[in-house]
Formats: sequence, C-alpha cells, structure tokens
Amino acid sequence: MSGHSKWATTKRKKAGIDAKRSKIFTKVAKLVTIAARDGKSGDPATNPGLRLAIDNAKAVSMPKDNIDRAIKRGIGGTEGGAALEEITYEAYGPNGVAILIECLTDNKNRALGEIKAILNKAGGSVASTGSVSYQFNKVGQIIIETVKNKFTADELELIIIESGADDFTAEEGLYIITCPFQSLNLVKKNLEDQGVIIDTAEAVQIPSTYVDIPAEKRESIEKILENLDDLDDVNNVYSNVS
Repeated sequence: MSGHSKWATTKRKKAGIDAKRSKIFTKVAKLVTIAARDGKSGDPATNPGLRLAIDNAKAVSMPKDNIDRAIKRGIGGTEGGAALEEITYEAYGPNGVAILIECLTDNKNRALGEIKAILNKAGGSVASTGSVSYQFNKVGQIIIETVKNKFTADELELIIIESGADDFTAEEGLYIITCPFQSLNLVKKNLEDQGVIIDTAEAVQIPSTYVDIPAEKRESIEKILENLDDLDDVNNVYSNVS
C-alpha cells in the first residue's frame, strides 16, 4: 500500500514536536469545542466525534482542565457557548499549487484577511468555491508511531490490513493509515482492540493527483504552507504538492 502527502507528514511531525505548544493547544481545543457542540453532548461515550477530538488532544499532552473547558464551551456551560465557525477557503499558490485551508474561527473577516495577506505576498490568491476542493477527497487518517507499539512491522501491517483500512504507508517511524471517512471510528476501534496505540485519528483532505514542483521553488511554497498553518484561525492546510 502507498500514497501520502509528504506535506501532511511534515505538518504532523511539526505539530507533535514543535515548541509552539500554546498554539497547538488553541487549535486542538477548538476541535474539542466544535465536536461537543455539533454532537450536542459532552460525553465521549455517546459522541464519537468528541472522543476522537479528546484522544487527539491527549496525544499532544493537552491538560485535562483545558479539555474540560473546551467541552463546556461547546455545550454552552459555564465557559459560554461556542461562537466558532468552520470555514474552508480554497486557494492557488505559485506554480498553480492547489491549497485547501480549513479554519475554526470566531471572526471570518479576520481569518480571510490574514490568509489573503500571506497568499498575495507570495504570488497566490484565494479561489472561488469549488474550483479547488474537487481536486481533494475527504478520508479518515490514523497515525501510529512504531516506537510506542510492541509489534513487529509484519504484525502491525497485518493488523492494519485486517482493520478495514484502505491504505497505509510507513516512513520515518510512522505508519500513516487511510480509510473511508465514514469508517474512521470503526477502523480506530478495530486497531485499539488489537492493542495498537494510536497517535492521532482525524479527517483529512487527500489530493486526487499531485504536482511536481521545481526544486528551486519548493522551499518557498513550503514556507507559504507553514505560514498559513501558523495562523491562529487556521486548523489544517492541505496542498497537492508531491
């Protein structure tokens, strides 16, 4: 099995290792709040989306108090109701690179203004709705760090295949597993039932095709993606860079 965006892998490792922990916590907390709000429940046992969000929060060592406050915001508890909106902006970068920018924000004008500033400075632009998104497919993605698991490579790969996953790839101590978005919770449960320790499980956007970028342009494009990802209102950035 094969096929995975190297930018997504780089971004994931950056999120897990980076020193900018406060920004990571802010973004993860928003996901917990949205999951509690949309699932209309603060109980992860009855709200699968919230369970996923909490598991991902724990994966980046987010304190329990922070998680509890985020849940209260989502269900309108003492922390107040959630005013967050989920918005996806579509854009093109230099060399025609397709970019999807997923935001969780309480101020759409601010989010869009900051995104436009980064893109315009780099020769990119915001695109019309639907002009970029059709190039991506929403799937479930599960990441496993081999160092946290007791299995041999052959054992782990057999478990992954039998879990109902569509695909996986192994690189630099990580297994990146993809499955239909609708099956994400089931595949995650099947892996956990076999004793697999999961790092993160979430919905991601995978490009249907990738574009090759000249070596001299690659660094500048990756910098654009990083700058977008660093914005407080931005939750995920996806591109079709190979």
